[in-house]
Amino acid sequence: MPTASVDIGSNSLVFLVLDDQSGLLHDESRIVSLGKGLGDAGEFQVDRMAAAMEGLKDFAETATGLGVEPENIRAIATSAARRASNADAFFSRVREETGINVSIISGLDEARLTWIGAVYGLDLSSDHFAVVDLGGGSTEIVVGSGDSHTFSEQISLEIGTVRLTEMFFDRELTTYTIQQFNEMKAHIAAVVSSIDWNSSPTSLIAVAGTATTLCAMERGLTTWDRDAVHGETLTLSDLETWMLALLHSSPEQRRQWAAVSPKRADYLLAGASVLHAICESSGLSELIISDGGIRHGVLLENSENA
Repeated sequence: MPTASVDIGSNSLVFLVLDDQSGLLHDESRIVSLGKGLGDAGEFQVDRMAAAMEGLKDFAETATGLGVEPENIRAIATSAARRASNADAFFSRVREETGINVSIISGLDEARLTWIGAVYGLDLSSDHFAVVDLGGGSTEIVVGSGDSHTFSEQISLEIGTVRLTEMFFDRELTTYTIQQFNEMKAHIAAVVSSIDWNSSPTSLIAVAGTATTLCAMERGLTTWDRDAVHGETLTLSDLETWMLALLHSSPEQRRQWAAVSPKRADYLLAGASVLHAICESSGLSELIISDGGIRHGVLLENSENA
């Protein structure tokens, strides 16, 4: 029997369907910015809920066509839902209108599921590594060993691309200023300084849309090509180059560079800055990019292949 999952994040909805051998049937990401304007204790906005509902209805229809009933979709919601005061009411509506049951998970559960999904399909031998899942509202880090497929440390940081952008930059986002950028970097550095790398990783794996989009930009992609991104690397130097370019860019330039996911364009400066800070903090010089993630983890968690 095929299985399906939905990852409801602060910026995107990610929908995955696997066959009974864990082979890919469908993989889709839709930017709906559900966490936009949320802050630390706000509500989902009406227009963002409408966009999310439209996407979830489409996912339910696709899942049904592939042999998965909507009520059997494993749907999880992360940082934005943990902060939104109207999340429970919204997900009740989602269940009524789509049949999809959504569970709001903790940051540590998010990290664990991301670990399972990120390492699946990558040849990491016995490296001791960390998985970094940079989302719109938070960043989850899990450290563990590739040979045993287990993790020893879980870290949840309350920094994400949408959250940081709304905290430090003007709402219009027509330009970024150096002062705003420096203030954001200082905040990121303060949060990242809380990481105690007890189990020093020998490599970092970065997952989710910001990391894959930046990697696609580095390789000059204008259309998405998973094979050109999955398993590739981004160096500290690559990230520094893009941070400088994005800082001095126009919205049009950002969207052109981020052609594989233009709706992420305005949040990429914050994202590159977080990835750079974490990579530098770990003492490593590069990130391995994985197209796996939490959407895989929720399906593979109980699989013998996980």
